[in-house]
Amino acid sequence: MKLVGAWIQGFRCYENRTDFTFDDLTVLIGRNDAGKSSVLDALDIFFDEKEAPDGDDVCVHCASKEVRIACLFADLPTKLVLDATHPTDLQAEHLLNGDGRLEIIKTYSCGAAGKGKLKTVNASAYHPTAEGYGDLLTLKISELKARAQQLGVPLGAVNQTISSELRRATWAHATNLAPAIVDIDLLKAEQAKAIWEQLREHMPVFALFKSDRPSTDQDPEAQDPMKAAVQMAVDQEKEALEKVTAQVKEEIQAVADRTVAKIAEIAPDLASQLSPRVSVKKWESLFGVSLTGDEAIPINKRGSGTRRIVLLSFFRAEAERLAQGRGTCTIYAVEEPETSQHPLNQKLLIDAFSALAESPGCQILITTHTPVLARRFPETALCYLEQVNGQVEVQRGGDPGVAKAIVDSLGVLPDHNIRVFVGVEGRHDINHLVTISRILREGGETDIPDLGLAEQSGQLLFVPLGGSCLDLWVSRLSPLNRPEFYLLDRDDVPGQPGKNDLRATELAAQPRAVVWTTTYRELENYIHRDAIRAVIPTYAGTGDGSEDVPELAARAVHEASETTIPWDDVRADAEKLAKKVSRAKTRLNRECVAQMTPALLTAVDPSAGLRVWLRQIGQALETE
Repeated sequence: MKLVGAWIQGFRCYENRTDFTFDDLTVLIGRNDAGKSSVLDALDIFFDEKEAPDGDDVCVHCASKEVRIACLFADLPTKLVLDATHPTDLQAEHLLNGDGRLEIIKTYSCGAAGKGKLKTVNASAYHPTAEGYGDLLTLKISELKARAQQLGVPLGAVNQTISSELRRATWAHATNLAPAIVDIDLLKAEQAKAIWEQLREHMPVFALFKSDRPSTDQDPEAQDPMKAAVQMAVDQEKEALEKVTAQVKEEIQAVADRTVAKIAEIAPDLASQLSPRVSVKKWESLFGVSLTGDEAIPINKRGSGTRRIVLLSFFRAEAERLAQGRGTCTIYAVEEPETSQHPLNQKLLIDAFSALAESPGCQILITTHTPVLARRFPETALCYLEQVNGQVEVQRGGDPGVAKAIVDSLGVLPDHNIRVFVGVEGRHDINHLVTISRILREGGETDIPDLGLAEQSGQLLFVPLGGSCLDLWVSRLSPLNRPEFYLLDRDDVPGQPGKNDLRATELAAQPRAVVWTTTYRELENYIHRDAIRAVIPTYAGTGDGSEDVPELAARAVHEASETTIPWDDVRADAEKLAKKVSRAKTRLNRECVAQMTPALLTAVDPSAGLRVWLRQIGQALETE
């Protein structure tokens, strides 16, 4: 199941119901005390059934001592087996809300002090309310039969030993079920409770990494994956170790028996009181694991930033292990990943999280109040939180005015020695340009700048553009009086007017702007097909500039997998297609570009359009 939304009420700063939407990647942005961490803590409580809010978590403005946390899910299980091998599903049981989502609401009762407790678990569902039809999930089989007879439901063709079939037949008999949004208690009624027990097994693993946690290699998150590795190694050698254990026990027992026999020769009464017993510790308890770095320095003694990266990696490993064991997806919730990190590490983390969000079964939730990080994510991933008159207001990326609100609140640029701004359409373009510029420079073209090194040194700033963000960025950058270089995809057939032609004209009108629109369809068309086939051998592209390279790469990867789903079925599902194409873009602009050479770029770009644009950036870096 995938988390697509949530709402919170009565929890900390959230007095009134406050709704959130989530995607594969969601970045919560706001000033300190805007309520970002409270969102992650609330979700952690929801998913961790051992946790509950306490009295101090109740919003001080609420008269009630109840906290309500709700989560909305998509990608739901296709069947639930409540009666032996007879499946049903959530739609058939009328347990989905008006949007076709599963909406689970947990209500906690919190006293003045100490831990609260879970009070109810409800499904907010568009459910029958007509008299005689609204309470079927609360009835046992005998009661369902009686109700069906009372309502005149024909049961001749119905298996009357299966509760789900009795409910389905009864609901089908009604002329008007009068459906409405109601809360269905999933803890009390027998059938509803059975549904909840199955849904719990499909819940995502929620892994929360807080910014203020200690970071040593003895933390549970660091130790658990290592302990799991030890356990796996022991299990693999279980048979051999059991033989060793038996042999050692036999030898020890023999020694003990001989010792007692000798005692009996000296003190028979004492010997009669002794009974040799051999105890054996578990093999996995014999092994301890710690980490050392350069020159055998323990990780515990390294810098806080290094320790945090190591611990974050362990945290991911443990979350993935849990998810694999359950066969569910994983939600990585990371609070302020920039904590204690060098700016370069911050960028590496962002790239890692963005790539992870594109992996099947993964969602990423991040909080930050650092504009440098916020700027590197696509606008659609941003969620801005702001306290207004004691209430939290939430704006999602793409909402009117949200980009300006983020800029006004957090700013867009720290103090810097930036010489050049480079505007691109997304992070894939950044990966592409950084890699190809390095390859060209290492190939002897010294007039081509290494964009990656320029970014690391703070001389160059990439600005991912998109949608309403474009005008905002242009207006913010112009007063800074730095050269601006923009790369735009043609997004159309070469030789025809491009979709971005008007945008390119508007950008080129800026006093210090240089704009390059790709001659071919998009930047991925500048990756030679040989470089792509070095990574994706079944890639079928011909090198034509009008080809949709990302989709062709996505198709090649899909058809080379073990799936039996035809590609046409994937293309018919816009959401699935978009995800596969996005993952293909990641591979193209990371792995495939890395296979390029200056000669291959010349072959695919004989007019040297990309080189000319890069040289202009290099000249600006040298002269500014």
